Amino acid sequence: MIVLFDGECNFCNYSVQFIFKRDKKGIFRFASLQSAKGKELLAQYNLQNLDTSSMVLIKNNRAYIKSGAALRICAHLSGLWPLMMVFLIVPPFIRDWVYDWIAKRRKRLIKDKCEVPTGEFKTRFLD
Repeated sequence: MIVLFDGECNFCNYSVQFIFKRDKKGIFRFASLQSAKGKELLAQYNLQNLDTSSMVLIKNNRAYIKSGAALRICAHLSGLWPLMMVFLIVPPFIRDWVYDWIAKRRKRLIKDKCEVPTGEFKTRFLD
């Protein structure tokens, strides 16, 4: 499974680190939306015009965006995160409204500098 994220957003980079730390089976790979691989995948799934505030999950040759992506990612994380899947019963327009509300504020939520990927974390990035 591939997670595409805004590589210029600290909140998004923190989210990738969050996923990595809870992905005990090592099933996720990552690429920024701005990278060559990210742009290639966006074109492949006809998402070239997608706003960079949207996270994308590519799973089983299907692309999920926004809350659909985030909730499906949770399904594969360790701990109680898979319980978040229950929110898929909420209509997407409501889930995505909440997602968009957070996305509009994401650059203000975490202002720390991003961690440069090293070791196993670095091997999970697509170039």
